[in-house]
Amino acid sequence: MAESEHTGRRGAGAGRLVRKAAGVVATGVTGVLVVRLVEGREPGSLPRKVAVRVTRWGIVGTRRAEAAVERARLAAGDVRAQAYADLGEQAPPPASRGAGGHDHPH
Repeated sequence: MAESEHTGRRGAGAGRLVRKAAGVVATGVTGVLVVRLVEGREPGSLPRKVAVRVTRWGIVGTRRAEAAVERARLAAGDVRAQAYADLGEQAPPPASRGAGGHDHPH
């Protein structure tokens, strides 16, 4: 299999995941907006209940998307480590996420 074909499929899968996550986030944002519109109403009103449910779906969907991305990242790391092992080398440690000109504290 050509390297470009493999990379293309991987990119398509990542794009699909990003589109799905974006849809979930948009759903959550819509829920928040609806809640803001009905904040003045009584807490048990139907629009508020719907807004809370939609927001909850958005939160759950976002968590699932984050978990899927983390699983993909770990799987890619395992493949990379195996490739180094097959070459008889030790895989270098992952790069620090704080590197790259991001030197201020949070």
